Amino acid sequence: MNDKDFKEISSQIPELPGVYRYIASDQEILYIGKAKNLKKRLQSYFGDKKDIKKKTKMMLKASVRIEYTIVDTEQDALLLEATLIRKHQPRYNVALKHSRPYPYICIKNENFPRLEVSYKAIDPKATYFGPYPSKNRMYTLFGIIKELFQLRTCDYKLSDENIEKNKFKVCLEYHIKNCKAPCVGLESKIEYQEKIDQIKNILKGQLSQVRKFIKDKMLQAAETLDFEKAGELKQKLQALENYQSKSTVVHAKIKDVDVFSIAFSEENDIAYVNYLKIVEGAIINAYTQEILVKIDESKEDILSFAIENIREKFHSISQEIIVPFPIEMIHQNILICIPQSGDKKKLLDLSNKNVTYFIDQIKKEKEARENKITGLNTILEIMKRDLRMDVLPKHIECFDNSNLLGNQPVSSCVVFKNGKPSKKDYRHFHVKTVEGPNDFASMEEIVMRRYSRLLNEKADLPDLVIIDGGKGQLSAAMKSIQKLDLENKMTVVGIAKRLEEIFYPNDSIPLLISKKSPSLRIIQQARDEAHRFALQFHRDTRSKKFTESILDHIKGIGEKTKMKLLQEFKSIQNIKEASYQVLEEKTGKKTALLIRNYFDSND
Repeated sequence: MNDKDFKEISSQIPELPGVYRYIASDQEILYIGKAKNLKKRLQSYFGDKKDIKKKTKMMLKASVRIEYTIVDTEQDALLLEATLIRKHQPRYNVALKHSRPYPYICIKNENFPRLEVSYKAIDPKATYFGPYPSKNRMYTLFGIIKELFQLRTCDYKLSDENIEKNKFKVCLEYHIKNCKAPCVGLESKIEYQEKIDQIKNILKGQLSQVRKFIKDKMLQAAETLDFEKAGELKQKLQALENYQSKSTVVHAKIKDVDVFSIAFSEENDIAYVNYLKIVEGAIINAYTQEILVKIDESKEDILSFAIENIREKFHSISQEIIVPFPIEMIHQNILICIPQSGDKKKLLDLSNKNVTYFIDQIKKEKEARENKITGLNTILEIMKRDLRMDVLPKHIECFDNSNLLGNQPVSSCVVFKNGKPSKKDYRHFHVKTVEGPNDFASMEEIVMRRYSRLLNEKADLPDLVIIDGGKGQLSAAMKSIQKLDLENKMTVVGIAKRLEEIFYPNDSIPLLISKKSPSLRIIQQARDEAHRFALQFHRDTRSKKFTESILDHIKGIGEKTKMKLLQEFKSIQNIKEASYQVLEEKTGKKTALLIRNYFDSND
């Protein structure tokens, strides 16, 4: 849609509050916006605008028409805009950036409820508190709750009927005083529910009610001369006060309030909104949301959008919010405060510090990732230069053999990608065509098998192949590589253990790389890893060989049946000499028939 298209319809657009929609040729809603004055707002998209963003130009170019809905008030426009955005999720509207999941504390809806950590609020009957961006804070809360109130941790179904029938027994948690054993009726449902109510108060940040509850219980215990219980309750009261003293106390007069601040990335394509939740003068939660800014959006609209989503996410019912500038809210009964001084201004400044720190952390993490990639490329560049390669050795494969006097010969192939082991790509081989201790022939076989398969599967070939064992092993490997016509498609070297010499095919003079070079360290690491992997596979093969028995050759006899037979008869000879009737009694007709047929036919 261009200036000419808009001029044709501009006279029909009313100067009234409403919601407008840009529509594409395939009827997709590209963007939804609100306006105090529809005509003036839509005119702002057209004309000679030098500061208009590229994404806005793309949206206008993709649009073929504008639709709008007139409403009575600006508040109605705000509400309708939010509803339509939530329903249609237009591609050019701002959107919350997906971040890692944060945990909730969940109180299960059951007799004698349990507390659990959950990363998804999926049970509609349970009560969820959070999410908690800080795991440390969440586990601190768990710790204080566990110290103050003993709750059950078992998954028993504690119905009244099961408790009355004495279906359960007290467990270790009862004996170490972590639970009061409601499973055997030592704690009533009313007493337990009182604790759950106070736990909910702690999770809501309403600690004054919890203090009053514990203090009342302590006084009751003292009046009945139960001084031991009163002493325990006094310790719990002290623990609660210690916990509260560690919270960031703002001001006793500032009760329940939400604080929001906003900042933007250098490119202005991401907005960061910080949220502080204040309850009873203390900060009980802090969170920063990233928001993708897709076209021209005012900071007021972005902050308003974020506040609605964050308050919904954290189930906030605070009737006052502190913000840095005036915004419009869907819910008119919320008090919007823009402080210029005093304690509330200090809170806003604290939120600003948090969002600035968050952006700095993201920059540092990005720089660290870039430096890591640059560092890796530097190492691979050095390796490329040291080994006289034409390409960076991003994909390396290393081979090694293992056998014991020629018995059970095996080989390994380990894979390094971008300088690090890629263990999911490791492969091991049973040597099939070689008799006796012949490492050269074994290497020739496994290299042939490895790269024949990669060629058949049209998989990527390595940039560098390392053969453990010097000139002889390298020459054997090259026989297979030449047969497959791969000689000029990858660099192949051998490494001799004695002096860590690097050999090239058809070159009797080895290359000596500096012992301090990262190239040699990676080659050594690949060689050692191939040796470890081959040795481990060889040990496993030997162990399996030693535990083999004649029963493994009887088709239909599995591992469990074999173990059962050996436990029952103590030896293979006893099984072999057992009659069909004895075998049938011990193992059943089918197994007895298999065993007797095998031994009778092989006598």
